[in-house]
Order: sequence, then structure tokens, then C-alpha cells
Amino acid sequence: MGIFTALLELLSMEIDNNQACSSAVRKPAISLADSTELRVLLSIMYLIVETIRVQTEDDRPEWRAAREAFKNELGSPLYNGEPLALLLFTMVTKFCSMNAPHFPMKKVLLLLWKTILFTLGGFEELQEMKVRGREGLNLPPLPEDSIKVVRAMRAASPPASAMELIEQQQQQKRGRRSRRSAFVDSLEGDSPFPKKQPLVKQDSLDTYNERDPFKNDDARDEEEDPEDTDSGIEGEVDPLDRDVIIQPPPPPPPLRPPTERVNFPKGLPWAPKVREKDIEHFLETSRNKFIGFTLGNDTDTLVGLPRPIHESVKTLKQHKYVSIAEVQIKKEDELQQCPMSLGDEEVAETPTEMLYLGMLPNLSQYVIALLKLLLAAAPTSKAKTDSINILADVLPEEMPITVLQSMKLGIDVNRHKEILVKAISALLLLLLKHFKLNHIYQFEIVSQHLVFANCIPLILKFFNQNIMSYISAKNSICVLDFPHCVVHEMPELTAESLEAGDSNQFCWRNLFSCINLLRILNKLTKWKHSRTMMLVVFKSAPILKRALKVKQAMMQLYVLKLLKIQTKYLGRQWRKSNMKTMSAIYQKVRHRLNDDWAYGNDIDARPWDFQAEECALRESIEKFNSRRYDKNKNGDFVPVDNCLQSVLGQRVELPEDFHYSYEMWLEREVFSQPIQWEGLLQNP
Repeated sequence: MGIFTALLELLSMEIDNNQACSSAVRKPAISLADSTELRVLLSIMYLIVETIRVQTEDDRPEWRAAREAFKNELGSPLYNGEPLALLLFTMVTKFCSMNAPHFPMKKVLLLLWKTILFTLGGFEELQEMKVRGREGLNLPPLPEDSIKVVRAMRAASPPASAMELIEQQQQQKRGRRSRRSAFVDSLEGDSPFPKKQPLVKQDSLDTYNERDPFKNDDARDEEEDPEDTDSGIEGEVDPLDRDVIIQPPPPPPPLRPPTERVNFPKGLPWAPKVREKDIEHFLETSRNKFIGFTLGNDTDTLVGLPRPIHESVKTLKQHKYVSIAEVQIKKEDELQQCPMSLGDEEVAETPTEMLYLGMLPNLSQYVIALLKLLLAAAPTSKAKTDSINILADVLPEEMPITVLQSMKLGIDVNRHKEILVKAISALLLLLLKHFKLNHIYQFEIVSQHLVFANCIPLILKFFNQNIMSYISAKNSICVLDFPHCVVHEMPELTAESLEAGDSNQFCWRNLFSCINLLRILNKLTKWKHSRTMMLVVFKSAPILKRALKVKQAMMQLYVLKLLKIQTKYLGRQWRKSNMKTMSAIYQKVRHRLNDDWAYGNDIDARPWDFQAEECALRESIEKFNSRRYDKNKNGDFVPVDNCLQSVLGQRVELPEDFHYSYEMWLEREVFSQPIQWEGLLQNP
């Protein structure tokens, strides 16, 4: 891959071009002309990486070998002893610090995302690495493949807003008036209304609505209770209500081939999980109740407990799940307690480990720079004079004159921001998942940097908009997209063609970004009570509930997860008025046995311990980094020989003048010093 190395050398020269950086800083307005060479180099490198990254089934063996060689080359130190990803991270920080405002951030972030995706692996490779990691630690296999389960899940009906409920009640009143008039007309022998249709199962309605994944179910059954304040999501009809249907409807026509339809087995899609901590807490409560004392962390002794408790413990242990992170934390504690007896840890030189080692010195700068770009590209953010200019690689030298040019530029600017959000969200999610699999404390330090840089309120601010409009936005011009603009002839652009946009029902790019941001929020707040309280303080529940309007299964799943972890803090009134949302959580989110998520009985939910929780985590992270990556760590742990015979038997090299002054040294240091033998008999 000599061409790529040459391109990398040229890119490094452009980055180190101080003259271009200084002239860009002095210019009042930066345009496309200031970054022509950089954009050409980054575009070529992006096409090379993306073309080689994509695998096909009919690849020849020599192509597979070349792909692996290029993958190893990208992950290894190529220039100045650092991988390509670190070079691109440096470009991001220089841009955000206003030292190089002409850098084309969209192309830099896209190349950085694809480089990490290629060198570290995507979600399917992550799943395979997780399976191999559990086998290496002698842990039981995963209960299911989460990727396959989520792909097979079906979206639920989106909730309605308060305005839609009011309109629905008005439609029901108008419907009653129309039925009265129809009855009068039927008495007169002239009825303009058709026969009343039989009731249809909710399953059939969901099947019809799958063709339109973002369609609001405004038309509800007339028998629905208008007093219900929750618009909740309903995936299926309650089994007890299925016999109430008056007349079964005819089978609907198949909307897709039957081979593509995934039929869930009866039951929940996820296998329940139990932590060791949950079993210990259950046994501690049971022993205090029936015996009057506890046995600490002993989960095997069940003497004195009634038979139902035995059965409960047996059921909990059947669903016990030990994660790789728990094993890593336990091993790290052992290494911290016995640093000399256990010796040095053997760390595998994986691409993830090499990337973390390179990012560690400037990790906080990288995280803050990415969040600055995400804030500037968010559709809800307002332009400020001191904010960074992310439009340097989209604005032309001459501003548009005609209306058509202005429309085209407006679409380009919106599309530019959407691509930035997509690349940053995917990049952060990939880093979090790979670091968590490599070592849990690597994941925790990135998470803490994100939390301390206000990532949680930033994501909530992103979702505090009309999310349906954002998902269905059409900020693209099909005839100008690659490869359409190269393969076909360029038609004449008109204002009507620009307004029409593409024919897609939703924008896959924005949907992808929203799911990534929700997954990042889940990873930051999972099992962290202090961060869960941040969701409550920032009033995230109504924001997340509005996101349930998007009828996409994966997005709804992660929204429901975020609602589940904060339900116990939202109060009884919220749970009472959102019972259908609670039912959707029961139906779609994994169950944790013995988890009182819907109530306020969690012993870990102590508000006064939130700061202590983050401080303890920070201390564990610093100990891990110091033990594993600090080069000067041997000063305090040099082994000392305490054996008298071996110490006296060592041959010590003495200087020549010591032989001449030996008697004088004995007289001064030994014989002239009084020895207080009675001091040995006194208590220290």
C-alpha cells in the first residue's frame, strides 16, 4: 500500500503547514478554496479505506490477505510513531482550538470513523470478540445474540400527544353525531353510510402500519377509553381481550414475502439476567427475616431458610449472568492488592489497546473536541459568535445570488450538519463498545470524560426537538449524490426538484444518528445512579417519551431502556398516568429478576452517595492507569531482600580508600556510640 503511505505523508505536510494555518486564522470568512488540497487528499484516503473495508462473499484469497495487511497497517504506527486515527484526532483538536479553522471537519471525521470501524471492527465483529472473550475466561455463553434479537423485533404503535388525544375525543363526538343522523336516514330508507366494519386485531393494524414506519395512529377504535391520559405504546392485544373480538377479520394480504417474516417464539424476546449482587441482596434480606443474622457474601448456605426461598435461589442462579467487566474488575482488585506476588500483567497488543495507549495522554481534549463539534452541528443549537465554524468546507467563495442557489446551499448546509452528527455519534459509540470489551476501566475513563463534559444534557438537548420532522427530513439532492452524478447525465436543477427531495419515507442518516446517541446515553447511565439522577434533573422523561413516536423497533427499545432506569425516581403519579408505557417496558426490555425498577425500593438509590460513587470510580481508574501504563511505577515496589544470610553473603564492591580508613570508621560509627540494651526490654 505504497500509495496510501504517500498520501499520508502529503496529509502530514498539509497539517504542519503553518503558513496556511496562520492565513486561515486571519481571514474573516473561510470558504472551500482554503482547504482544496486537504479535501482532495482526505477524499482519496476515504475512498481507499471504504473500498477495501467492504467485504464480499466472492473475494479471492489474495484480496482477503491484502485487506488484512492494510488493516494491520492502519492500526500500527505509520507516521511519527502513532496510528492514523491519532493523527486525525490531532486534526480535530487543532480545529476546535481555532489553530487550524480551515480543516474540512466533515471529511476528517468520516475518515476517522471508517478507520476505527475498519481497524477495530464493527458490531458483528464485536459480538464475535465478546463470544471468544467469554470462552477464554471460562464463562457460560451468551443467552442470545442481541443483534439478531433487535433485528427481529417489531415496532410498536407510537404514542399520541395531548393534542392528538383532544382531537381524537372530538372525532369520537362527531362520530356519534354522524351515527345518529345515519340512524335517522336509515329509518327513512336512504342510508348513505356503508355497513359497520368488524373490529380488527391490533396485530393486523401493526402489520398494515409496518409499511409506513413513521405513521401516527390517529384513528383509534371507538371503544378506546378517552379518559386514559397515557397514549402509550401497544404492540399486541392483551391475550385476555382476544376473545372479545366480534368477528375475525379476513387475513390481510402479505406485505412482504413470508420468508422475510421473523416469528418470535411465544414469550419475551430477551432471556432474564441476574447479577451476583442481586442474589446476595436477596439472601441477606431472607436471612434477616427468617434467621436474624447474615452470612456475608455466602450464596450457597441455605440452612434455616424455608423451601420457597430454596426454589427462588435456584431460579436466580439458573439465570445468573457474569459479565466480562465483572471478571476484569475482580482481577484488577487482586493485582492492586498483591502487586509483587502476582507479577506483571500480560497485556495483549490488540488494535484497541494500542489506540487507547495513544489516546490516553490527550483523552480529555479529544472528547471535548468531539462534543464541541456535536453541539455546533445539533439542529437545536443556536449560532454564537464564539462557537467554532463547522461550515468551512461547505460555504463557497461567492455567496449565492439567485433563489435556486440559496436553496441548494441551504440543503447542503443541513446535509453537512447531519453527516457530522452521524460520524461523531458512530465514532463515540464504537470507542465506548471496544474499550468496554478490552477493559472496563478504559470504558469508564472515556465515560467519565463524556459525563464531565456535559454529554448527557447535550444529547437530551438534541432530542428536545420535533424528532419526527428530523427523522423524515429530506436534505439531499438525488441527482448530485455519488455515484448518480457520475453515472448519469446532469439534469437541470429547478426549485421544484429541490423541494421534492428524494422518495425515501425517512432519512436513514438521521435515524442512524438518533439510535447511536440513545445507545451512548444508555452506556453512560447504566448501573450509575448519579448519572441516572441527571436524567431526572434534566426532565428527560417527556423528551424521551416524544421520541417513542418514531416507529422503529431499535430506537424504541433504547428509549424504553432509558425510561426504565429512571422510573423509580419519577414518582407514583407519573407511573400511574403512564401505565401503557410501563407495559411496553415489560414487553420489550430485558427483565432483571428481583429488580424493583418500577418502585422506589432500590438500596443503591441513595442521593447523598452520588458524589462518592463518582470519586471512587475515578480513584479505581487512576490506580488502573498508574499500574498498567505508568513507566515510573517501579520506584515504590523494588523488592527488598530480608534474609540475613543472603544479605551478609553478598559481595559488595568497596572503594580502595575504604581499606585505609576502615579502623577509623569502626571507632567513629561503632565503638564510640553507646548502646542502650535496656531499650530492647521496653514496650514500643
